Amino acid sequence: MSETRSPDPASAVLYQAVLHPHRSLTLKGVRLVVVLVACASIVASIPFLVMGFWPVAGFYGLDVALLWFALRTNVTEAQGYEEVRVSPLELLLRKVPVRGVPAEFRFNPVWTRLHRFEHHEFGVQHLSLVSRGQSVSVGHFLSPDEKANLHDGLSAALATARRGPMFSE
Repeated sequence: MSETRSPDPASAVLYQAVLHPHRSLTLKGVRLVVVLVACASIVASIPFLVMGFWPVAGFYGLDVALLWFALRTNVTEAQGYEEVRVSPLELLLRKVPVRGVPAEFRFNPVWTRLHRFEHHEFGVQHLSLVSRGQSVSVGHFLSPDEKANLHDGLSAALATARRGPMFSE
């Protein structure tokens, strides 16, 4: 006979979210846009080549190359994310960039405050976790509505964590 025990209430996850930056184009979409712009650039550069202004065609090609680089960088940066996890004993914020070393911030949820800067026309502009003089921005890449939803969920979890773990028999 196996006995099932309830998980330890002190280690229960009250809130967990993985935040990804929104990107409207996938790599396939970026390729399609660059091919279409390259075709348009080739067509637009033909009259300049016929008239003997060949350097203009090179600038059209440079524009396409810079567009490819910019959009490719945008798609690559979308692979970074932030993870937020709240338990009765700990608030963990893990920031994982595309390049570089991931950063982890651990806070005591009892002493942590969630600061919200809201513009009256544009909504929530900035969220940060503040504890013992340390302030860390969270979800800076989210839209104002997504920041508001994150604020509501995280505030509720922090309020629950401040009440402490609930032990039942």
